[in-house]
Amino acid sequence: MGKELENMLNGKLYRAGIDPIACERSDRAKVLTRQFNESTEFDREFQTQLLQKLFKSYGEHAYIRPPFHTDYGAHTTIGANFYANYDCIFLDIAPITIGDNVLLGPRVGLYTAGHPLDAAIRSEGLEYGYPITIGNDVWIGGNTVVNPGVAIGNNVVIGSGSVVTKNIPDNVIAVGNPCHVLRPITEDDRAYWQAQKDLYEAENESQD
Repeated sequence: MGKELENMLNGKLYRAGIDPIACERSDRAKVLTRQFNESTEFDREFQTQLLQKLFKSYGEHAYIRPPFHTDYGAHTTIGANFYANYDCIFLDIAPITIGDNVLLGPRVGLYTAGHPLDAAIRSEGLEYGYPITIGNDVWIGGNTVVNPGVAIGNNVVIGSGSVVTKNIPDNVIAVGNPCHVLRPITEDDRAYWQAQKDLYEAENESQD
């Protein structure tokens, strides 16, 4: 691993486009995502094979709807029962780690990439990346952006259109720009949705 790629993956300044391994990974991602995005709904097995090649780890029963875009893919770990709707973008300059039972609405962006605030240094082509971590049992609404360095806890719902700039704790609903905790997810929520499920099952049973 070259010094620039090592810096990129470890939150240090680096110059893009000069590390041969990073360039190879980027080119590989472009080929695999192009093949994936050109596939059809009848190519599910082929799509899964492509995504297993693309990502560092791709969990059992995971599914991504094309089109989808990523910088590397090789720096992203995805857990079981993952679902991403149309037009999601993963900028995995730094590692992206996603737990089990995570749902992403359409056009969710996970952006680990950043640029220096100083214009003179930024114009020199120096960049950096900070990792993104998403826990288990998380639902992120459509058009949400998750910024570099953010960790989202377990059992979290992020409202659509949010811009997540800071860590989100476990067991909460969070919304807004910047994203903030709206309220905890409570036993009342569980009871309400359990009742809705019971009603659904009862109605379907009566139709059999």
